[in-house]
Amino acid sequence: MTEDASSRPEPRPGDAHWFSDVEAPLRVESAEAVAWDRSADLVVVGYGGAGVAAALQAREDGLSVIAIDRFAGGGATRINGGIFYGGGGTPAQKEAGVEDTPEDMFRYLQMETQGVVGDDTLRRFCETSVDNAEWLARHGVRFEGRLYAKKTSYPHTDYSLYHSDNSLAPRYKAVAKPAARGHRALVDKLDAPMGYGKGLYDPLRASADRAGVECLSSATVRRLVIDVTGRVVGVSMTEMPVDGADAKRYAKLVKAATALVLRLPPAMPGSGLLGKIAAGKFAKAREIEQRIGVTRLVQAKRGVCLSAGGFIFNREMVRHYAPKYLMGMPLGTPGDNGSGIRLGQSVGGTVTRLHHISAWRFINPPIAWAQGMVVNGRGKRYVNEMLYGASIGMPMVEENEGACWIILDDEQRRKAMAQAKDKGALPFQAYPAMMAMWLGAKKASTLDGLAKKCGFDQAAFSKSVEDYNQLAATRMPDPFGKGPDDIAPVRKGPFHAINMSIDAKLGFLPVLSLGGLKVDEDSGAVLDGAGAPIAGLYAAGRNAVGVCSNIYVSGLSVADCVFSGRRAARSTAAAQV
Repeated sequence: MTEDASSRPEPRPGDAHWFSDVEAPLRVESAEAVAWDRSADLVVVGYGGAGVAAALQAREDGLSVIAIDRFAGGGATRINGGIFYGGGGTPAQKEAGVEDTPEDMFRYLQMETQGVVGDDTLRRFCETSVDNAEWLARHGVRFEGRLYAKKTSYPHTDYSLYHSDNSLAPRYKAVAKPAARGHRALVDKLDAPMGYGKGLYDPLRASADRAGVECLSSATVRRLVIDVTGRVVGVSMTEMPVDGADAKRYAKLVKAATALVLRLPPAMPGSGLLGKIAAGKFAKAREIEQRIGVTRLVQAKRGVCLSAGGFIFNREMVRHYAPKYLMGMPLGTPGDNGSGIRLGQSVGGTVTRLHHISAWRFINPPIAWAQGMVVNGRGKRYVNEMLYGASIGMPMVEENEGACWIILDDEQRRKAMAQAKDKGALPFQAYPAMMAMWLGAKKASTLDGLAKKCGFDQAAFSKSVEDYNQLAATRMPDPFGKGPDDIAPVRKGPFHAINMSIDAKLGFLPVLSLGGLKVDEDSGAVLDGAGAPIAGLYAAGRNAVGVCSNIYVSGLSVADCVFSGRRAARSTAAAQV
């Protein structure tokens, strides 16, 4: 959270810190005065999870819909782990025998969201969770209740329902009854280590196609169109031709780059190199787009929904708003370039929390890592190691200069290696863990020797280990809230320090942006500087501040995409035009 950048006046199109090819709006006398190339009631900009939810809901409400996407649609939703955060008694929870209520879900999420949305909005999110899960199922998304009851960052494919949050941690259990709320969508065949999100996105996309949503792919919206009253009445887009050698080369480059992004999860060695190669291909595709793309005007008779993702792939924006996270590995797709956010700002929309980045330091599995202790660059412990990865990553980057060393004794290190080799760990979890233990760790026969090798303050490190071992022996309450059964003492040398810091060569840290446009929480309408809705403009997903914009737990962004996308569509249908 880099407050310095967030406190400056926001840039406008063409300013030095705009960092986007989004242009100032096209101002027209009226919608009737424009020779539109296409027209629909709702125009959706960005056709990922939030966009397809908005499009489908709009069609159910009787609106005509045009969805525009720079690529082929899907966004980060299609390439993610396929998790939908749902609770309150979903069909999958009932199948698994998991007891949950909207009230417990609300009380738990209150602790995580910390007021980023109002209590009324959060309660509505929880109370409609079952309906949203059933709505997804009606459109072909498949969930099952094969429960994994323990804590893990991501369960083996034998399981489809798990605790994808912090609800099992003692501090949270004291407030709300824990329940498994991470629903993994089923897929018939998976030919890559990531991409379970296709189980979420593809059925919705197919349903939208059947419902008559018109999708314009290989098209980029660069300007909004507003009338003299300031109402958004359409968009100006650059559309790629279908035929011709350049058009075919463009499509080939985009397809190849997308395949490279999907080939390895962010935690896998080699993913960074593939990402750079993919970025080069996308850049070449962009050059072709600039040369042969055709400008088209699309009318939005009732409204525009911005749903084009976050900005984590826009490195200049990350450097401006959240420079601490530049060394993290972007999680999403190159479409997450901030263009949807900038489109909203171009017509006076206000933003918040652009400095707020989620960093995922997952250290379980192997659970032996999480049972050890995490220290910073001075050797001082700073977090409950059993928490969800984003709850470790936040204090790691914000308060401890990105330092994360996992301290284990020899017995615990042997357990960790055995767990990494076990079939219960997925390849993208097991291989990086083993490589980090083999090649990214330091070892010493004494704790003082380990402190010297790692550059710790010996006194601070010694005190941290002493306090941790005391907790293990006495089972006294941990200041960081870790349960006594999860504390493994650090006693028997040799001792090991595994480097999982933000700059560790084998400790890749996935990061994504959480901030966006301010919206009216009842309608999803984008708000201007005075807090008034901008007529005809809505935002959803990571273009808007939502339920997951304080801290992330797995599946919460997808759930917010469904919630906010449907909200925007319903508001568009109900709006007076």
